[in-house]
Amino acid sequence: MATSTFRNKNEVRPKKGASDRRRRVETQKKRLVGLGMPEEAVQKLQVDEIRLLLKHPKKVEQQFAQ
Repeated sequence: MATSTFRNKNEVRPKKGASDRRRRVETQKKRLVGLGMPEEAVQKLQVDEIRLLLKHPKKVEQQFAQ
């Protein structure tokens, strides 16, 4: 019986796939466009920049409301 993998939950937990990541990034891009950011600017952003902007949505909204 493989008790070591049974006890270690990190080895048996499901892993996030590439399609899940792509879907999440697309959702985050739509959120930025909804906050008022131009779609051309959103398409040029890197993934880490997108997540950084979404940490403070009110700042993004104020920045692009002008």
